[in-house]
Order: sequence, then structure tokens, then C-alpha cells
Amino acid sequence: MSIPKTMRAVRVHGIEDYRLEEIAVPEIGPGEVLVRVLASGVCASDVKSYHGARVWGSDEIEPYLIAPVTPGHEFVGEVVALGDGAAEKYGLEIGDHAVSEQIVPCWQCRFCRRGQYWMCQRHDIYGFIKDRAEGSWAEYMRFPAGAINHPVPKELPDSQAALIEPMACAIHAVERGEIELGDVVVIAGMGPIGLGMVSVARLKSPGLLIALDLLPHRLELARQFGADLAIDVSQGTAVQQVLDLTEGYGCDVYIEATGAGPAVGQGLQMIRRLGTFVEFSVHAGPVAVDWSIIGDQKELNIHGSHLGPYSYPLAIQYLLDGRINGQALVSHELPLERYEEGIEIAHQGSESIKVVLTP
Repeated sequence: MSIPKTMRAVRVHGIEDYRLEEIAVPEIGPGEVLVRVLASGVCASDVKSYHGARVWGSDEIEPYLIAPVTPGHEFVGEVVALGDGAAEKYGLEIGDHAVSEQIVPCWQCRFCRRGQYWMCQRHDIYGFIKDRAEGSWAEYMRFPAGAINHPVPKELPDSQAALIEPMACAIHAVERGEIELGDVVVIAGMGPIGLGMVSVARLKSPGLLIALDLLPHRLELARQFGADLAIDVSQGTAVQQVLDLTEGYGCDVYIEATGAGPAVGQGLQMIRRLGTFVEFSVHAGPVAVDWSIIGDQKELNIHGSHLGPYSYPLAIQYLLDGRINGQALVSHELPLERYEEGIEIAHQGSESIKVVLTP
């Protein structure tokens, strides 16, 4: 296909200052891939960044944006050009559909050398790093040399293929929970990733799988995705309900996927002694908790969960075979030029699950 010289792309210029502009289509070099973006999701972290929260790769507490940059890290694209060696390295051909893992590792730091590439010290994340890892809210995007790319079966609809990255994150978080047969598992936050976590946790055969959220339509989806019980936390009885169901001990595993500070303290109250707490969310700022609960009172295992390392092939397979219901997760599909509307829909969350933009 003929590749144009310019393209439309959303560009970040500052907090709440995003603009649809005409810019040059990226040029590629050896080992690089150019794709025509087919679909791109709006993530909760995109919404938080739009409103000025800190982003991944930054230790700063004040609002932090790297501008100008094209946002977007949940995507699928059609391969339109391959740099020298890229076809052989990634098993890709022109016309294939492909996804690139959210982080582009440096492959030189301690973590990359140990195979822990998702914690790369340089930490180039698509959609946040100017020039080095431009994102997917555009008509075309470049997968840099060193990126981790995967072919995507064309029978997976584009809007659902844009879910591969968040579902890989969901898989990794569930793995970090180290769920054992018969465990009581609580997952807080029934956004698209939380719902994906429910589907994946169900595969671990927990004794009781509990979903928490504020919104009735999300709680209903959680039941459809495999939750045994869905609790509306706005009623203020969630902690007591979990304690009552577990003879007063509390849940074995708690996975926090809300991005809301109170959910952290809630989890510490409802988890049993020697339980495992998984913190997945990107919070808009610091969250204070009573650390004596973690140490002196309960001796908890606290596990962070970042990105979706080694999980993309499973995410692709689960979306393809229906173990994760991608169709039910995509609530809105909008053209790229309506990106601000997409951000607002995702921000409100009252009727949405996943908003997908199509160039």
C-alpha cells in the first residue's frame, strides 16, 4: 500500500491541552516496524495524564507530561513497512496485524539483562516518551528497534485486539496474586482490566471470587465474567461482608485495580493475616495507609504489578477463544477526531467500560 507523507495525530502540549494535528508519518530504520493503526484504547492512565497526574517513568509528584508527544499505548496495527531484519526477528510480513508490548526495553540495564525487561531502568513507554516511543492516537506509529512485537490473528476484531495490552496487564496481576486452589479472592475495581482479572482469576479455581465496584452495570458484568459475588462498595458494608463470608478471617488475596486511594485501606481491612495484597493501579498521587497493619498486625505479602510481561501470547489467545469476552468490554468506538469525547466518557465511567478510537 502507498504510505502518505503526513498523518493525523493527537499531540500532547500540556495538561488538558491535546490537539489533533497533521504531522509527518514516522520514518523507520533497521529492526523497526511501521504500522497503520487500526484501533487504540483510552486507558485510565490516559485520563489521569490528561488531567495532570504523574505518569509512568516519573518520580515527580507534581503534574508531569513529556510534550509534545502522541499518547496511546493500547493498540493494534497493520504492518505497512519493515526495516532491515524486522521481518525475520518478529515473524511479520506486510499486511499482518501486530501489537507491540507497552514498554520498549533498553536491553542494557541490570533488569533487562536479567530478563526483567518490564522494569527497564530507562523505561520507554509508548505514549509518554517524546521521539523514542510515540503512541497510537494517530494514523501510523513506529515500533522502535528493541520493541517486543507479536503477530495478531486477523480474525480477532480490531476493537478487541486493542484490548491485548490491558488484558496482558490483567494476567500479570493475577499471577502476582499467587492464587491457590480454594482461595477467597477479592478484586476491587471493575474497569476493563479488573473485569479481565476476574476472567483470569476464575481460571485459577478460587473457592470464592468476589468483585467490588460502585457501578451497577460493572458489577453485573463482573458476574458475567465469573465473579461468584459482586459487592457495591458504596453501601459501606464490603469489609464486613467479606469477613462474614470467611469466619472473620478475611480474604486470602486482594487485588487493587480501582486507582482510588480508599480501596487500598479497604483491602488492608478485609485481607486475612499472611494474605497477599496486589497493588496494580496507577494512582493520581501518594496514598497513605497504616503500615502497622501490613507488618505488625498481619505480616502481609505486598506485591506490586506493573505492565504485562510474558503475558501477551496468553492475552491474544484468551481474547481469541473467548475466555476473556472482549466484545463485552468494548462499550464505545469513536473516530480519532473525537478523542476528547472519548477521554470524557472514560473519565465519567458511568456507562462505559472501554472506549476505543479508530483513525
